[in-house]
Amino acid sequence: MNGTNPLFQLTAQGQSVWLDSIQRRQIQSGELRRSIETMALRGETANPSIFEKAIIGSDDYDDEIHQLVAQAKDILAIYEKLATDDVRAACDVFRPLYEETNGGDGFVSIEVSPRLAYDTQGTLAEAKRLWTTVNRPNLLVKIPGTKQGVPAIEESLYDGLNINITLLFAVQAYEEVAWAYIRALERRIAEGKPVDKIASVASFFVSRIDTLADKQLSDAAKTTSDPQRFEELQELQGKLAIANAQIAYERFKQIFAGEHWRALQTRGARVQRPLWASTSTKNPAYRDVLYVETLIGPHTVNTMPMETLEAFANHGVVARTVDVDVQAAYDIVRRFEAAGFSLDAVTAQVLEEGVAKFDEAFSQLLAGIEKKREQMLNAQ
Repeated sequence: MNGTNPLFQLTAQGQSVWLDSIQRRQIQSGELRRSIETMALRGETANPSIFEKAIIGSDDYDDEIHQLVAQAKDILAIYEKLATDDVRAACDVFRPLYEETNGGDGFVSIEVSPRLAYDTQGTLAEAKRLWTTVNRPNLLVKIPGTKQGVPAIEESLYDGLNINITLLFAVQAYEEVAWAYIRALERRIAEGKPVDKIASVASFFVSRIDTLADKQLSDAAKTTSDPQRFEELQELQGKLAIANAQIAYERFKQIFAGEHWRALQTRGARVQRPLWASTSTKNPAYRDVLYVETLIGPHTVNTMPMETLEAFANHGVVARTVDVDVQAAYDIVRRFEAAGFSLDAVTAQVLEEGVAKFDEAFSQLLAGIEKKREQMLNAQ
């Protein structure tokens, strides 16, 4: 089973499979533990959208919400208790894998409030509080890679927290957080502090790039009367997101082979792995495992929703692809720019939309908890 399941073949390629979902029922029923054994799961991620679906979309949490309402807890306190309980429980399920890999895998992520995406000090304070509250060595605290997030990322890593940098879309933004990781470890070593237990991943988002770029390309194709330009615009669709991620991986290989990194490696430091996020296929015209098959390579993570995991287990094709033809990736970007578009503008827009989307999901989550709270108070 393990030898033929493509998910286990990803592990053999040096790529960890993480589940982009968290649910209390899945943890308590033993389903999560079984998925580690049967689906090669090596970690799990959560975000406000995921918790909104889990908490508001089920009655799994109602008993605990009722208890917390009886204790006169406010809405934020209720949410944080539910979320940190789930993440702590998931950390415990993955703990044997964390121990078995000597801290190399088996991580579970929890996100700081998206309302703090542009607040350095607020992010830093919440990251520390979540780290202390969950109190598990295989926790990753998610901090967005915004301009204001980068200093909080560096300080959190310097303080010894494990950090998952989220909402990375631009290669330059990726480079900034890679260097923030290196600076944090260098500062620790300069003060005689250990670095061998600190873990970090850089979550580089994929499919959302194509969602926006494809719309721009499609809109332009509708208005051109030039057959050659029409063909070029059509040809570029579904290509930019993968090319962008492959270029980011090329920068990863350069940064983590350089002089700064080699010095840290001798002290036991771990590579900050690129994590491919938003890898479910949004366009039904594309292969449902497109953003998995094209980004396979060593020292990477791919976090997938269950539907994508199951699809890849069923018909995924495994081969090292992430760095097979980097020149072709640069060529896709060059052609996109030559056709009159801007990759920088695309990545800036999807970052802004990504923060807003998580903020909206967080607000809906809190509103849903408030609605449950009022119903429980009225029923008393």
